[in-house]
Amino acid sequence: MPDAGAVLESALSLSVEERAEIAEKLLASLDDVNEQEAEQLWAAEAQRRLDGHRAGRDRTVSAAEVADKARRLFK
Repeated sequence: MPDAGAVLESALSLSVEERAEIAEKLLASLDDVNEQEAEQLWAAEAQRRLDGHRAGRDRTVSAAEVADKARRLFK
């Protein structure tokens, strides 16, 4: 099986229409995930984010910053 990076690189070279079709199919495939799998995926994602935060790889954003940006975007 090809790695995700190679698949993504290849997909990004496609036309907008082809990328949209692939995106639609990928999103639809997520509906096939059962509740236990979804919980495991979210737990893994939460751990990845926590690890990134603790290692200083991810920039934090305050709630005030988020609210300010939302106000600007939705004026």
